Amino acid sequence: MCFPESMPDRSRTHRPSDLNKLAASIVGDAVGEPTLPDPDEAKDPAAVSLGRRGGLKGGKARAAKLTPEERTEIARKAAAARWARTTGDN
Repeated sequence: MCFPESMPDRSRTHRPSDLNKLAASIVGDAVGEPTLPDPDEAKDPAAVSLGRRGGLKGGKARAAKLTPEERTEIARKAAAARWARTTGDN
């Protein structure tokens, strides 16, 4: 199977859409140095741990506060959304 020349190469890494970041990325690639900082480098490990624990218990805590009628309504909406996806109705 042949693909047209305009077919994008999906194996390449994503390039930034901001022109300045793109230029910095190209220069960094040319000289062999990473130009974008690691986003996790400046994070406090203790704060990350606390945030993760809050995220793990959040759904259970929310579910415990719901009334049976609220749970039924949420389940009804979820079922309708799933049904719409499978049938193609929007």
